[in-house]
Amino acid sequence: MNSLVLDFQEMDNTQLLLVGGKGLHLGALAKMEGIQVPEGFCVTTVGYQKAIEQNEMVHALLDQLTTLKVEDREQIDEVSKKIRQAIMEVAIPSDVVKAVAHYLSQFGNEYAYAVRSSATAEDLPHASFAGQQDTYLNIIGKESILEHIRKCWASLFTERAVIYRMQNGFDHSQVYLSVIVQRMVFPQASGILFTADPINGNRKLLSIDASFGLGEALVSGLVSADYYQVQDGVIVNKRVETKKMAIYGRKEGGTETKQLSPDQQKTQTLTDQQILQLARIGRQIEEHFGCPQDIEWCLADDTFYIVQSRPITTLYPIPEANDQENHVYVSVGHQQMMTDPIKPLGISVWMLTGAT
Repeated sequence: MNSLVLDFQEMDNTQLLLVGGKGLHLGALAKMEGIQVPEGFCVTTVGYQKAIEQNEMVHALLDQLTTLKVEDREQIDEVSKKIRQAIMEVAIPSDVVKAVAHYLSQFGNEYAYAVRSSATAEDLPHASFAGQQDTYLNIIGKESILEHIRKCWASLFTERAVIYRMQNGFDHSQVYLSVIVQRMVFPQASGILFTADPINGNRKLLSIDASFGLGEALVSGLVSADYYQVQDGVIVNKRVETKKMAIYGRKEGGTETKQLSPDQQKTQTLTDQQILQLARIGRQIEEHFGCPQDIEWCLADDTFYIVQSRPITTLYPIPEANDQENHVYVSVGHQQMMTDPIKPLGISVWMLTGAT
């Protein structure tokens, strides 16, 4: 097995430090029966480390970064910018280039690919780091793919990513980046699926955001997506938005924003049958990973492809229940922060919870 590049099928769940959170989950999804994942491979963190290990400037700047605090925004911006520039100028090791060329020849040099960042501190159960590093869509040709691999490495040190790591106590020099190179899917629709409501914590309520074209339009806030909710296999809420724009891939590479026709703007993105089919896929993925999931999906040629799945990190943890009934949970720890006297009615309710 090549430690520089790993096919999704070659990965196992012990390789977080090699392929990062996103890569690890894609490898697991690719092995699931009935789940479609666009084929691809990961340039592992070993390739990134080999590229920067002899670069004295990068290491000196990293040392400088560790002395800064979140409040030092101007200095963080300046040092981060220098690190990104230094990484963009490093030579990709020849054995990494050779391994990438080998895998591209297997999957097809003529195809377009998405080049996606996957950090070791990413898509973790306690910290998602979602959107901290860069993704590039519809990249064509080996040289262009190699250039965008370097861009992904550099994106490990955007100001936003650096500050987020500081706030979550991660050592910059101990966070590495893997790069996913994955066959492009040119979808008619795409979006995000939550297998639990991230707002109210309802584990039974599944929600779907959907818009036409690539998911970048939704993620960037370019469009207001359709919103569907499913519970127990039934659509319980549906809101169809006016979607004026969509992002599509171009034949020559890259993406473009197009205005949708007036008729399509008000069309429901997914049919009811497709909504329920996607909900079933979401529940299957949730069961596999053992916790509520935040899933990115796309629909092409009437097939749903899963391009990412990560734990929902905003949900309050709850005890396991052995039945399907509704339960109310009270956090007893909150009483430590009650600085005012509780009134008699409040005391009566509090005693009913058994938290006396």
